[in-house]
Amino acid sequence: MHTPLSAPHGATGTSEFAMSFTSTPRGARLARLFVAHCLDAWGHPYDSEVSETLTLITAELSANAVRHGRVPGRDFHVRLTVEAGGELRLEVSDARGERRPTVIPPAAGPDAEAGRGLVIVSALADDWGVSDRRGGPGKSVWATLGTGRLSAE
Repeated sequence: MHTPLSAPHGATGTSEFAMSFTSTPRGARLARLFVAHCLDAWGHPYDSEVSETLTLITAELSANAVRHGRVPGRDFHVRLTVEAGGELRLEVSDARGERRPTVIPPAAGPDAEAGRGLVIVSALADDWGVSDRRGGPGKSVWATLGTGRLSAE
């Protein structure tokens, strides 16, 4: 499913982008690129702090959906909205409802290649959480980012 880039940032109402991606590393990479493109179209250039922060959050949540939420033959879904007041809300949904993420500081050493994704999301997002997936099996991991707390662009 693809919802077009519906309205520029700052427009009245809610802007939304939604799309399904294959549960592969390539799908996770494409999700990050599409979110960056969407943010650019909504007035947050690729090199802005808002774009860099939200694309990093997208990369982490998408990688988790591929690695921990994958069900063979099922895609993961990304939804990005601009809420009233300019708050950005990102949701990454997968089909594995029984595997709910939590932030646990990584026990591995500083050179470990995994285990830091949700620690990063927790540090960057204003808020994040997990909810049941709308209209289907699975879960949605969401994060919010208020554009006003970041440096002026």
